[in-house]
Amino acid sequence: MQTKYNKVKQAIRSQILDGTFVPHQKISSENELMKEFGVSRHTIRVAIGELVNEGWLYREQGAGTFCADRSLQDVKNHDQKNIAIMTTYISDYIFPEIIRGAESYLSSLGYQVSLFSTNNNLDNEKRVLENILTQGVDGLIIEPTKSAFSNPNINYYLNLERSNIPYIMVNAFYDELEPLCIMMDDEKGGFIQTEHLIEKGHRTILGFFQTDDMQGVKRMKGYIKAHRVHQIPINPKHMITYYSEEKKTKPIQELKNLLGNQEDKPTAIVGYNDELVLQLLDVLREQKIQVPRDMSIVGYDSSSLAQVSEVKLSSIHHPKHVMGETAAKMIVDLIREKHATSKKEKTELDSVIYEPELIIRQSTKAL
Repeated sequence: MQTKYNKVKQAIRSQILDGTFVPHQKISSENELMKEFGVSRHTIRVAIGELVNEGWLYREQGAGTFCADRSLQDVKNHDQKNIAIMTTYISDYIFPEIIRGAESYLSSLGYQVSLFSTNNNLDNEKRVLENILTQGVDGLIIEPTKSAFSNPNINYYLNLERSNIPYIMVNAFYDELEPLCIMMDDEKGGFIQTEHLIEKGHRTILGFFQTDDMQGVKRMKGYIKAHRVHQIPINPKHMITYYSEEKKTKPIQELKNLLGNQEDKPTAIVGYNDELVLQLLDVLREQKIQVPRDMSIVGYDSSSLAQVSEVKLSSIHHPKHVMGETAAKMIVDLIREKHATSKKEKTELDSVIYEPELIIRQSTKAL
């Protein structure tokens, strides 16, 4: 169980890391902190004392307590080239290949790579960002957490910018920050998935989309756009949305419900990604529905899962390894630019958007 003074200490430390207190800014008085945290003066003094000893704060006689400038300390302690990679997942699905692409390039240049996973959880993202800001890094490659939502941790990213630590984002980005990013044209990908099925004669197409991430929102937009372009009405019940915490339960239950309805039976499915599609294939198998004879289905990412399933999945290609390597090259360029002394050494960097391509295999057929 965390002690009272530790809670106060961690809260003040978080305020330093998210930029609430900047170097040489006076922090709240003991009385204000006592009121804010509902603790005794002794508890506040113990917490402040430890933060002073650890170099987070400093005292000036008769003036108060101030936020220390840790940048000088970080430079002094930072003698190894280090880049952090923060993704929603590390060992699952397409992420190992993205990470390998980045790590192999960075290692060849002598960088140490630190890997962090948020598990697509914003509290985890906050803890990771605090860890990164504490240990000091040269740059960050970030896959945003719940990128479709407004992010409560934006101040940490603003503090990275104030600290002149470059970062880029992959797969998606936080709209508030407008960072350099490397991603797919997911709206076009969703459009191509759906249009492929429409061109094969399908008119009742289920769409499954994870909508707490920008990728899923954009893929759903492409699904809707394909129906609009081809003037095919959409039954709202045929668009199934879910959050990452629900990905192993809600889509499965929704598909079972829709298959149980004898009216307006679907003939095809557009999936948010191959991982989801494999779960849906299990449901179809249970219901004795064969792919592609009875149901056509299109995935996304053309992952290894698309080819190990009993039905080889038609799926949108994702440039996993290339994306990781490109991200690594871009962050190294940003670090070099940061240390450049002349205009000639500086290069203009742009975001990279990959064009989607449908890899056609065995999971779709014409009606």
